[in-house]
Amino acid sequence: MSILHNFILKFNIFHKKFLFKKKYYSFSGVDVIIENIFRRKNNGIYIDVGCQHPIKNNNTYLLFKKGWNGLNIDLDKDNIDLFNVARPNDQNINVAISNKIGETDLYFYHKKSPINTIDKKTSDYQKAPISEIKKIKTNTLTNIIKNSKYKNSKIDLLSIDVEGHESRVLNGAMHTLERNKPLIILESFPPQKIQVIEKLDRLGYEFADADRWQALEEGTTNLFAWHPEGPLPKIIIKRILNP
Repeated sequence: MSILHNFILKFNIFHKKFLFKKKYYSFSGVDVIIENIFRRKNNGIYIDVGCQHPIKNNNTYLLFKKGWNGLNIDLDKDNIDLFNVARPNDQNINVAISNKIGETDLYFYHKKSPINTIDKKTSDYQKAPISEIKKIKTNTLTNIIKNSKYKNSKIDLLSIDVEGHESRVLNGAMHTLERNKPLIILESFPPQKIQVIEKLDRLGYEFADADRWQALEEGTTNLFAWHPEGPLPKIIIKRILNP
């Protein structure tokens, strides 16, 4: 990587941080809640599937600042290039997470687009023009973790934002969920949301609306899911939902 290219990447990552200071970095401020939940834990492990940007609209950046590290996974190589500069001690992987190892179509709108997806139904729903359809390798989350430096670590947080493919991501992550029971923050729209809730419910997870911090409603799109045997006591969640 050239010095100029490295500078451009760093500017792209950090300029908004200094121009627009704010208390939270995620889209809806859910990262502040998560950071508060783990306020006494300074060395946890996160997995961010569909990580997109290392700071802007990112659910794990506040935890990274606390001293956490983890896996950041995205299907856009340009996004992973940013992570390699901003979080060089994390493991940053350019691959599409799904329910099997193989290859699939990537519906590509433009570099760093938040709506690039491997889910055809989601792509058909989008009104934006597709730049190109190209092949991309797929892998399961369980297999990625098994071959990562975190294979023997306890996963505390799983963030998923994969534009309609979240049900298949969970299908390929069942071993990880059963073993770690991590806290989950996940974006999901109907009809995928019903499948997602059913899958996690069978594993014993409970849910809340991550934007409003209340019980799930029909319009809920950002889910917060926790397991009673997971990394934090259930009473903490109840205090957050019922302050």
